[in-house]
Order: sequence, then C-alpha cells, then structure tokens
Amino acid sequence: MALCALSLLLQVPMAAVSLSVSTVKPLGDRIFIKVSASEETTAGGILLPDTAKEKPQVGEVVQVGPGKRNDDGSRQAPEVGVGDKVLYSKYAGTDIKLGSDEYVLLSEKDILAVVN
Repeated sequence: MALCALSLLLQVPMAAVSLSVSTVKPLGDRIFIKVSASEETTAGGILLPDTAKEKPQVGEVVQVGPGKRNDDGSRQAPEVGVGDKVLYSKYAGTDIKLGSDEYVLLSEKDILAVVN
C-alpha cells in the first residue's frame, strides 16, 4: 500500500513546484552546482551533436548545505563555499534543469577538487 502512495506522489507534475536557484536549499552535506557549458565543437572545428558530448564534470557552487552531522550532533562545515569552481565525479548527484541552465545536486564527498 505504501508503494502505491509513493508512486502517486512521484506522478505530481514538476510544473506544480516553482524552482529557482534561490529556492533550492541543500540539506546536510549536499552541494548545488551550476554545471559549466559543454564543448559545442571539437578542436578541429567539427560541430558535436548532443549525443556525442561528454557530460561536464566542472561547475560553480551556487548553494551549500549546512554540513554533515557528526556523531556528537555537531555540524562539520563544508570544505567548499558559494562561488568555488569544483571538479566532481562524472556520474555523481542528481541533474536538475532550471530554465536553460543545468545544475547538479550532490554530496560533498563527490567533489574531487577545487579548481583555481
């Protein structure tokens, strides 16, 4: 019975929810990242179709959760902050499209490096 209720809940159209960057507040150690644009052409000038483009792994942090909760109940502050450019795992997180921009919501452990 609970499974049926869950499947009904998942069928609610996303249009019913108004999402914007300012309304997304990551929980725990999650980080909200604006994905950098993928390459449109090769080095030789050949236009790439969408199916041939590599998924970007670099983006800019736009929202940060409060941090992971430690065993004693305190919070461990995230190592990245808003505005940081980061490199993250290729298949990490949940992809989210807001307007024409693409974002990914992932756990801090999926961030590999801060890029300067």
